[in-house]
Amino acid sequence: MWSVGQTCNIFILRSKRCAVQPETSDPPHHLTLLLGFIIAIGPVSVDMYLPAFPLISNEFSMATPQLTLASYFFGFAAGQMAQGLLSDRFGRRLPLAAGLLLYTLASLGCALAHSGLSLCWFRALAAFGAAASIVVPRAMVRDFADGDRASALMSEIYQVMSVAPVIAPVLGSLVLLTAPSWRVIFVVAALYGVAGLFLLYRYLPESLPPERRLSASIPATWRLYADIIQEPGFVSNTLVGTYGMCALFAYLAGAPTVFMVQHQMPQWQFGVILAVLGAATIGFYRLNKYLVTKLGTPRVITLGVAIWLSAAICLMLLAWTPDSGVVPVFLGLLLFGFGYSFIPGNAQVGALSHHRSHAGTATALMSTMQYCAGGVAGALVGKLANGTAMPMASIMLVCALGAATAAWLRPRTVMHTS
Repeated sequence: MWSVGQTCNIFILRSKRCAVQPETSDPPHHLTLLLGFIIAIGPVSVDMYLPAFPLISNEFSMATPQLTLASYFFGFAAGQMAQGLLSDRFGRRLPLAAGLLLYTLASLGCALAHSGLSLCWFRALAAFGAAASIVVPRAMVRDFADGDRASALMSEIYQVMSVAPVIAPVLGSLVLLTAPSWRVIFVVAALYGVAGLFLLYRYLPESLPPERRLSASIPATWRLYADIIQEPGFVSNTLVGTYGMCALFAYLAGAPTVFMVQHQMPQWQFGVILAVLGAATIGFYRLNKYLVTKLGTPRVITLGVAIWLSAAICLMLLAWTPDSGVVPVFLGLLLFGFGYSFIPGNAQVGALSHHRSHAGTATALMSTMQYCAGGVAGALVGKLANGTAMPMASIMLVCALGAATAAWLRPRTVMHTS
């Protein structure tokens, strides 16, 4: 009988063979592709089933799709607290492997769910495991680099990851056209998890040497959280990213209603809309990398918030004039995506700049705040849903104003470079 302990030993032994020293070595050339593939589990898990919202509503209840989305966000938030601590204690590879395994099994549970409640529970479990796919890659970037160099590396990873929002909604639409049930979408998600496990085992190096791992007690860990949350650079940059996540999740929760209900768009056309927005994001992340090298990370964040605020104002005006059609709404969301692409990776670098020795813990705290807030935003869109773009646009505008305030409060210091 093959035991979990034997599996863990394989990952530990392979981590020793693949270990690199981030202080003296550049990251492997394939690292950005691999980490981008792993981080993409998030958009794959969300974007791929958005076209199925009407079918899920028909099978369970009208509120079920938004509740499953909120459940995913809250599970993601809870998982990241645990994954951050585990990755700082046991290295990066083993917690990531455990998370991907849980994600895979829970996705299969979603495919077999017999009620809206069970679907929500399995979505939360899948998100708890998938949280490792965000925490660990972000911490690995901090293991290798800081400052503008880390921003450039994160931008490369997000370029790879941004392929997922292009493919996932189209793939979800194709599944709905060819498969007997929306449940097959979650089987595809499970297969993605299996692929991630294989690539992790075969190619991902360990970036956190044993001598740099935390061995603190639980009370000491809570004190570490308290120390992190008191650092001004962490708080302000995390708030910028948190407001950005809220706006993104408001868009994800509200877009199906705006396009498929208000404007009566077929499911496959909605999938194409999401794919086009995702394809544009690839170019936006590429531009972000260029701008970071020219302007520096803090200025690019400010630029992104300004563009996002402009987009939110446009979407709010369009919500007041619903007869303006679907094209202006699409352009408003495209402008939002342009500004948002300058936020997540750069805000992360600013937040982690002073926390290299416990990057996993700091990343977990940052991501937990972001996904808890995102879950609230998604639930609010569902609660306030009235068949128009008003709930989505209102929350995106409030978040833009909050991000502008947080960006203005950032410490006026230059981030470390390593």
